[in-house]
Amino acid sequence: MAKRSKPQTEIPENPSTSSKIPFRPQKILKLTTTTTKLTIFPKTLSPLTSQSEITLALNHLRSSDLQLSGLIDSYTPPSFDSDRPPFQSLARSILYQQLATKAAQSIYTRFVTLCGGESLILPETLLSLTAQNLRKIGVSGRKASYLHDLAEKFTDGTLSDSAILEMDDESLLTMLTVVKGIGAWSVHMFMIFSLKRPDVLPVGDLGVRKGVKMLYGLKGLPKPLEMEELCEKWRPYRSVGSWYMWRYMEAKGVL
Repeated sequence: MAKRSKPQTEIPENPSTSSKIPFRPQKILKLTTTTTKLTIFPKTLSPLTSQSEITLALNHLRSSDLQLSGLIDSYTPPSFDSDRPPFQSLARSILYQQLATKAAQSIYTRFVTLCGGESLILPETLLSLTAQNLRKIGVSGRKASYLHDLAEKFTDGTLSDSAILEMDDESLLTMLTVVKGIGAWSVHMFMIFSLKRPDVLPVGDLGVRKGVKMLYGLKGLPKPLEMEELCEKWRPYRSVGSWYMWRYMEAKGVL
């Protein structure tokens, strides 16, 4: 993971398995872009927590995008693991914003100690900490207000870990961006690396945009609509395609 500054990408640390998102498997027909063969995908895909899901994603991406296929063969398969519940992941995301990795890790370590352990990073714990308490461990006043707003949204029932796990991607984007300090980019990172959602395309992420530009030989960085169009062939595994864009840019020394 390189620098954690919006909108540039710091790839979150490898998660481990967290709670599984309940899904009801319904099926729709999906037509791949490189063949007339119909491929059947579940209407709601399973999170990227098992090797079988990753393999299914890689097979689809290889067949639907020849340029991406070469990258897939150049790197080890991706991992999307996280053992943090949603509230903890979101609090950590706020702390890491706009900081170099080492600085963010240092502050987060002190934050965990201040809370009494990572398992005690809870809404009530955060609300018991004053802005001054947080400033003493290196958290800016603005980020302290973001953390308190996040905790308040969980305390008053606007958000909850269980509700987040059940929301679809669109609802997540709507509800989480209500929290101060959490924008679309943060939500996309949260969905990919904490919830392991398979079909998230972070159109505002600089690393992914640079990867798409280089992969397809574009003259300039693609804008959100162009990103959607170019990466449509990755659907329903755009999270995995994005992961390879980060690897591609790291290999090029861009990130």
